Amino acid sequence: MATAQTAAAPHPAPTLIGSVQRALRLLEAVGAHADGAPAKQLAREAGLPLPTAYHLLRTLVHEGYLRREHGVFVLGEAARRLAATGARQNRRGLITDSLAYWRDAIGVPVYFAVYREGEIDLVAVAQGPSSPAVEEWADFRETGHAHALGQCLLSQLDEPARRDHLRRHPVEPLTPYSVPDRAALLDRLAATERIRPVVERQEYAVGSVCAAIPITVGSVAATMAISLPVEQEQRLLPAVDQLRSAVGGLLGSFAFSISI
Repeated sequence: MATAQTAAAPHPAPTLIGSVQRALRLLEAVGAHADGAPAKQLAREAGLPLPTAYHLLRTLVHEGYLRREHGVFVLGEAARRLAATGARQNRRGLITDSLAYWRDAIGVPVYFAVYREGEIDLVAVAQGPSSPAVEEWADFRETGHAHALGQCLLSQLDEPARRDHLRRHPVEPLTPYSVPDRAALLDRLAATERIRPVVERQEYAVGSVCAAIPITVGSVAATMAISLPVEQEQRLLPAVDQLRSAVGGLLGSFAFSISI
């Protein structure tokens, strides 16, 4: 039997999870109105008492998730950053799925990279147990002179941008097969034909060969590449030709990656 004290016990205080759920409902309600909405309308749409809605709205404004303008609430910068993060993750997933398809179709690991803000950015890699990627034992951003991805991206830059990159990331041989110095690399890049794949044989990692193809995505330098063990080098060019024939159908997905 419940005692009088038990029966009269107050309801438990709202939990943190409950507060978060109510705040998210308010954010969803605000997001549904491009020009914002007043507190009373948001409380009604979120199914909240007006005092509760007011308290949460003030908190969300303080944290930067909302802004109050001319009596209505609109999404703030913090909420926009949160949304952008989710969108980037979705776009990266689309890229990874596309690469995974060609990994399985061709039987090789497939890489996608872009040159952004003066650095080499490896956006995604698709590999598997039967098609492992080359281990990144030296930072890809700093060793672009030694791998096919980097050489392909550098070949797409204009001369000032290329020299600036090599000033910040000097040419240093990584293996006995690496390009020996800056002058030799610049000569090689200048001689690179735009329509042909860039091939690198054991320059980044002994035992691996790689080939990369340039991709035009707006004004941004981009590339796709594959790699194979050196004992399977005879597969390299046929595989990269097969990949190149598919690039046109993939560009729609890759265009999204520029903002990742």
